[in-house]
Order: sequence, then structure tokens, then C-alpha cells
Amino acid sequence: MPELPEVETTRRGLEPHVVGTTLREVIVRRRDLREVIPESIAQAEGRRVLAIRRRSKYLIVDLNDGSSLLIHLGMSGSLRVIPPSEPWKKHDHVGLTLSSDLQVRFHDPRRFGIVLHLSGGDPLAHPLLGNLGPEPLEDDFTVETLVNACAKRSIPIKVAIMDAKTVVGVGNIYASEALFRAKILPDTPANAVSKSRLKRLTQAIRDVLSDSIAEGGTTLRDFLKSDGEPGYFRQKLFVYDRKDEPCRVCRTPIRHAVMGQRSTYWCPKCQK
Repeated sequence: MPELPEVETTRRGLEPHVVGTTLREVIVRRRDLREVIPESIAQAEGRRVLAIRRRSKYLIVDLNDGSSLLIHLGMSGSLRVIPPSEPWKKHDHVGLTLSSDLQVRFHDPRRFGIVLHLSGGDPLAHPLLGNLGPEPLEDDFTVETLVNACAKRSIPIKVAIMDAKTVVGVGNIYASEALFRAKILPDTPANAVSKSRLKRLTQAIRDVLSDSIAEGGTTLRDFLKSDGEPGYFRQKLFVYDRKDEPCRVCRTPIRHAVMGQRSTYWCPKCQK
């Protein structure tokens, strides 16, 4: 599933091609994604793109009439910038043809993605975005916010940091990787992690997300950047998807378990 680094990589890839152009045509080949694509999306035609923002794992495309497009890549989605003449693939569901004679095409084999048209108002107030926690790469994500989020919760720390009300965008891959960098076992109760260790974890979350963005995200199965290339952070993963392989630090075999219904990886020697 594309996580924050993959969505931010997509945003950065789209921005120079899309911002300032006009949506000449909106093509919808299949509407039944996780939420049905509304008929009102046709109203985006003829509108100029003012900006592309990211909130958590959502992209917000701001248009000059005050409306916006809200996009989520789901489990297997990607957005590519291509010539409109390129043949449509089986799972290409939406195409945004630009005045620059390029097209942004939404590809989503599993159809868990979202493409909505919001007619006006603040998109950040939309129900999908209104109750989200702080952005991990912004100043409002601090050790104090993490301490407060964990103080009364006995759930595993990995589950806690994957909760979007604690901090947004820390999905399964980066939760395991951040906990490895912070040297914390993933099943440690959140309220048992000391402030000093949560300080390490706060920085580890920032670092692993920033490092992944610098590498274009992580491609495990479906994710492709806007230019059709994979992300390269997989080669730098310390624990995720490395069951029984030697730890890159101490050579101890990496362990795996299901935690909170998600695959979890850790080093039993490096993490305490």
C-alpha cells in the first residue's frame, strides 16, 4: 500500500507537469472504486490547477473555481504522467487530460483508491481528513504530542504509531523501520515506552520517511512513481519483508509476527 513517502513522491512528480495547466478533459472509465467517483467530477473540466497538496496519504488538487479533487491511491494505485495517445491499460480507471497535451492517468488494480470532486469549502474539513493527527514532517509533530498520544494506551507501540490520530502516514513498512532505528520492540505497550525512547522514535519516524522520499519511496509490488519508475528505498530496508534474513547491523535473523492484523518485523537483539 502506498504510504506517505510514496504519496509525497507522487505529488512532487506531478507538480511540475500539472500546476498551472487546465484540465481539458476528465475521462472516467470505471466509477466503482472504494467510493463511487461522482458525476460532478465532469465539472473539473476547463478548470486550472492552482496547487497539489498532500494531507496524510491523500492528494488534494486545488482548482481555480474553489473546487478540488481528493485522491487516495488505495492499496495498489498509482498516478502516471503520459501522452494521451498511450493505450489504456486494463486497470486505468481515470484520465485527466491537460492543456499541455499530457495526461495524468490513475491506475488501480484492486480498486481501493478514491477519486472525489469536492465542489467547494475547505477540503481539509472533509470527513476523510477532518480527524487526522499531525503530519510527521511538520513542526506540530513533537515528542510531546507522541507522549500524550501514548500516555493512556496499552496497545503495542507499533499499533499506536500506525493510528492516524497519533500521527499520519506511518504505515506498516515505516512503522517497523522506525522502531528498528529507535531500538524499540514493536510489541512494547505504548504507555510503557519512556519519554527518552519516544524522543528517539519521533526522530526515527521523521528520518525514515525523509530517507524514503529521497529514494522515491518503496516499491514492493504495485507502486510506481509518476514517471512509471519504481521507488528504490526497498534496498535500504533494515527489517521489513526480511524474515529470517540477517540483521544488517548485528547479523541476528530478523523475526516476523502478525500484530494488529499486520505483518511486523524486528531484530530481537538490536531492539529492546
